[in-house]
Formats: sequence, structure tokens, C-alpha cells
Amino acid sequence: MKVTPQLARMMSTNATTVGFIGLGQMGNRMATNLMNKGHKLNVYDVSSDAANAMKAKGAQVFSNTRELAKASEFVVTMLPNNDIVTQTYEDMIKDGVNKNTMFVDSSTVDPNVSKHVQKIVSAAGASFVDAPVSGGVMGAQNATLTFMVGGTTDEYNRVKGFLEGMGKRITHCGTYGMGEAAKICNNMMLAISMVGTAETMNLAVRLGLDPKVFNEIINSSTGRSWASEINNPVPGLNPTAPPSDNYNGGFSTALITKDLGLASSVATMSNSPIPLGALSHHIYRLMLSKGLGNKDFSVIYDFIKNDSSK
Repeated sequence: MKVTPQLARMMSTNATTVGFIGLGQMGNRMATNLMNKGHKLNVYDVSSDAANAMKAKGAQVFSNTRELAKASEFVVTMLPNNDIVTQTYEDMIKDGVNKNTMFVDSSTVDPNVSKHVQKIVSAAGASFVDAPVSGGVMGAQNATLTFMVGGTTDEYNRVKGFLEGMGKRITHCGTYGMGEAAKICNNMMLAISMVGTAETMNLAVRLGLDPKVFNEIINSSTGRSWASEINNPVPGLNPTAPPSDNYNGGFSTALITKDLGLASSVATMSNSPIPLGALSHHIYRLMLSKGLGNKDFSVIYDFIKNDSSK
């Protein structure tokens, strides 16, 4: 038998049946990568268009999460907020679950939500880890995401190989909720660095510097960051990034604002000062009020540029 590259990938992966709930910008790409690794995919999304797009690739669409979970060995959730994650899990397991099913929540939520979900999943007899991701849409597209896993060592070892079908770095952060803690802190840093990059680029342009030349300087100097190198907010500097497509796609302003709200909440709970995180949250909330919620969060550059030109 001739072993093609695709077959080799399938043979090197413990192919299994995966349920995937939440097929947005990130979820649909992550789910597609799982299919490319040879996994059988069961999907659910509130958007029939999103679900049917995966059906066209070979996935089986379910009309509810309960039946999907019962038909899957792994279940991955990629959902927008605390309430939806809690409601989805409470509804999904209320009629019972298969004892060997592993639930993996890759949403970005409060660590206490993850702890609550783990308790109810465990009480139902199944297993759960929180495993939020970093790497953005391009990381999801290229299966180079970083997963931050909260759970026991045995649970981490169980999901590690599976998650490698969607990511390049799988890190055990500690017990339940610690994956979410790591993600929230990372995203606060991301927001702060994007605001700083946007301010800096706007100042440089106003001083007469060519943005392309100045960005090359940043990315070979101490100012380098993901925001400057991968998703520079100035249109045209990275042709494949959202700023070059009128800030469409990518990681929305609404979602980074939500994540900064989570950071504010856990900072209050832990009595941790976050002056720059709080200021970034204020700025992004202001952008939401200006109707920019669906734009990539790098639209902060356009917001600052237009505001400072008045």
C-alpha cells in the first residue's frame, strides 16, 4: 500500500471522534485542522451557515449539544463568554454523559467558570480540562496555536496529543482554571501592547517617519512585539493581516474588551493593581461605544489616528 502524506498524518495520529461546539473565526479553523488529522468530526453551532460549512467538508451536524456529546470521545467548546459556556455545559450534560468522554473548553472565561464546569462534568462521571488558546486566527489556520491547559497531570497527558492536531505548543499550567488564568493575563498583555503599538506608530507617522521603515526598526529593536510584527495596526504593513482588509476578521474589539473585563474582575478578586490593563479596558470600551466591536482590535490605530486629527 502506498502511504501518501495525508495517510501518514492520519496514521501518526490517534484518530478519534470529536465533537466541536462553536464554529466562529477560530473554531471553524481548529475543527478543520482536526478533520485534516483524520479525526471524525461532529459539530454544533447556533449558526446553521457555520455548521453547514463544516458539513460540506465532511463533518456531521448535530441539532443539539447533548446528542453530540454522547456521540463523541472528545468534545471541544469554543464559545464567547462566561454565561454561554456555563449554560452550554449545564444543558449538555443534564441527561448524562459517556464516562470516557473528555471535555475540553478552549473558550476564554473566568477561571471560576472553569472550576464550576469541571465540578459538574466530574459529578456526571466524565473528565474536563480548560484549554484556552493563543495565536489568533492565523494560528488557528496554521495549527500553530498555543494551548494553556488546566487539569491534572493525567488529564493533560490524555489531551496533549489530541490538541497537537490544532496547536504547536501545549503547556500544562496547573490545576483547573489555571489555563484560563494564563490566557487572561496573556490577553491583557496583548491589549496593552496593541494600544502601545498603535500610539507609537501614529506618533512616528505624524513626525514624518515612513511607517514601513519605522516598523522595520521596531521589529529589529527593543520595541518588538506580536502587535508590531504579526498584526501591525497600520494598514498595508502586513498584507495578510486584518488592518490591510479594513480591520475585518481577526480578533474582534468586542472580544478583547470582554477579556479585559475578565482581567479586571480577577485583579479585583486577587487585589492586584493593573493600571495599564484598566486603562486599556477603558479605551476598548470607548471603541465599542463607537460601533467598532466587530472590527479587529488593531483598529485602535485608526481610532487614535482619527481622534488625534480633530
